[in-house]
Amino acid sequence: MPLTAANFQYIAGLARDSAAIVIDPGKEYLVETRLSPIAEQEGFATLDDYINAMRAERVPGTRHERAVDALTTNETSFFRDFHPFETLRQHIIPKLIEQRSGFKRLSFWSAACSTGQEPYTIAMLLRECFPQLNDWTIQIVGTDLSPTVLKQAGRGSYSQFEVNRGLPASYLIKYFTKVDDRWVLKDNIRQMVKFSPMNLIKPWPILPVFDVVFIRNVMIYFDVETKKRILKRIRNCLQPAGSLFLGTAETTMNIDPQWTPTTLGRATVYQAVPALAAAA
Repeated sequence: MPLTAANFQYIAGLARDSAAIVIDPGKEYLVETRLSPIAEQEGFATLDDYINAMRAERVPGTRHERAVDALTTNETSFFRDFHPFETLRQHIIPKLIEQRSGFKRLSFWSAACSTGQEPYTIAMLLRECFPQLNDWTIQIVGTDLSPTVLKQAGRGSYSQFEVNRGLPASYLIKYFTKVDDRWVLKDNIRQMVKFSPMNLIKPWPILPVFDVVFIRNVMIYFDVETKKRILKRIRNCLQPAGSLFLGTAETTMNIDPQWTPTTLGRATVYQAVPALAAAA
């Protein structure tokens, strides 16, 4: 039975207000695919019955949270798109080591990190390629709005399918342990990353000032005004001359002029325009 127009509009509004996710008319199939299993698990005969129960709640509760969680796209993989991590290895980190040698401290943020492959990729890359950082203070923060994916990220436990996607065999052997049918990250990598819940469109918690920010393949789902607000907030928690990585289909162009794109290797890196230059 097709989803009613009123219930589709309700769910689209919930996704927009809770996570800035835009679900346009014509994407009813997306709502049905993501939410029908939840409706069935809770014993509802139809998805409309489930949504009607949500709408009847005076105060949004667990059903609303589960719906938003299910509507969030959690696609990720180790070394996703490869080139950003090569640019990090070949260009960004060597320069940071030179600049920060007096402080011996580096910080990275993986926003909308899903099940954790991106921040763990950064951690493994640092351990594998930069042994001179072993006595440095390394801070890697992974955030996501979904408590479900953050729970898996914190465990550092992945299926065979997940480790087959992008992870070099040498990294699997060196940094993971096989436990039953799962691959679990060793403590020396898992403990390098701290995971925290964070909704990018809600008020942000107090964040450290980062050297590198990854916020990839998430802003593609947001409208222009939301992108502007997020890019402005990132400038406030990024070191001067710090580096921002976006997804391959994302850009600051025609959205926020206070970012300068630079091609390094085969990836694009964005840096904030210095305050004096921006004001000129």
